[in-house]
Amino acid sequence: MKHAEQINVLKALINQIDTKTTCDAGRVLINPTSAYTDKDLAEQEWKTFFDGHAQVIGLTGELPKPGSYITNNDLGMPILATRDKNGKFHAFVNACRHRGAQLTDEPRGEKNRFTCPFHAWTYAPDGRLMGIRHGEMFGDVDKACHSLIELPSQEKYGFLVVHPQVDGSVDIDALLGEKLVDELASWEFDKCEFQGESSIEKDLNWKLANDTFGENYHFSTLHSETLINLAHSDYATYDEYGRNHRICTASRYLDVMRTQPEADWNFAFGSIAAYYLFPNVQLVFLGGMVVLVRIYPDRNVVGRSISRISHFTMPHVKEQIGEAEHAVTVDADNIYSADTSARMEFDVSGTIELLVSTVEHEDYLMSEKAQVTAAGGKLEYFLFGRNEPALHHFHNNYREALGQPPLKEYRAA
Repeated sequence: MKHAEQINVLKALINQIDTKTTCDAGRVLINPTSAYTDKDLAEQEWKTFFDGHAQVIGLTGELPKPGSYITNNDLGMPILATRDKNGKFHAFVNACRHRGAQLTDEPRGEKNRFTCPFHAWTYAPDGRLMGIRHGEMFGDVDKACHSLIELPSQEKYGFLVVHPQVDGSVDIDALLGEKLVDELASWEFDKCEFQGESSIEKDLNWKLANDTFGENYHFSTLHSETLINLAHSDYATYDEYGRNHRICTASRYLDVMRTQPEADWNFAFGSIAAYYLFPNVQLVFLGGMVVLVRIYPDRNVVGRSISRISHFTMPHVKEQIGEAEHAVTVDADNIYSADTSARMEFDVSGTIELLVSTVEHEDYLMSEKAQVTAAGGKLEYFLFGRNEPALHHFHNNYREALGQPPLKEYRAA
């Protein structure tokens, strides 16, 4: 995001706080609860958005050097993503060409070669079949024709993207769109350093999980003892980028920042920027940290999903923060404080823990209850307010992709 745009967003948030206004979609929409419970719809979603769509599986920092690898088992087949000796990113079906055994079931690690645990066939990180144990006994096999099955993949702007179909294609520029490409490239996500990961498996449809990231209208009530100390409720800017969008929420530090010269304003602390990347990714950026959330449906249970959450620091942003004159300290016990006599400091691990815990024990817990309600069949629809434009956008885009009409507008009697 260019500096001028950062300042514009911060000024817009300040204006919202002063005028008690927020982003406005201009209408209230009706979303049928069957969107979260219909089995036929869930199967159509799987084929369109997951089995047949390119997927962000991580950021560059998850494969920090040659020999690094990560695995993914959420897309209907086991995937092994690697960085070869020349630094190139690859994605393969995680299966030995002999009898299909997975080469590794570890979520991540480092290997110069992958040895099948079944019969010890060995592969290089670039997928080449390097060795067949007792090949003279097994028989003559053309190794060049039995490399790992490679999937279409691309690494760009810090994103690792894979298509789960061999005949699929990946074009990150097209997925992001021209305007969002420039913005995300400017954050230099390729410099992010991986810090850890979490998984949250809950009884809620994958779209309900996505919905929790689509508005901050609930902060003052649901998060009255947690996130409300870190961010304002209600005040947020909203921008669309094709099928993707961005929500910028006003942080509590903005109350201090606005009293300082504009030249000293730091977007990384003044706002929490949350990007939605179609169809299932939430990317949250705050004060030198990034949280990447990938939300997958349970293939067999409509009302169940799993969220894979990767945590990163941004050393290049932290350097900028370290040069600032004012301080912000964030931790689990004292969510927000400002000290103008010290430099900025940020407890990244504590804040990540807070965010993940809040999503799991507050947002997703509430959404599980909504899932029960939807499955009960007594409520025909949920409402999306004028102040929830991201929910309008998310649901109408996935409906359009499935050939469905847009959501109907609610009109009070």
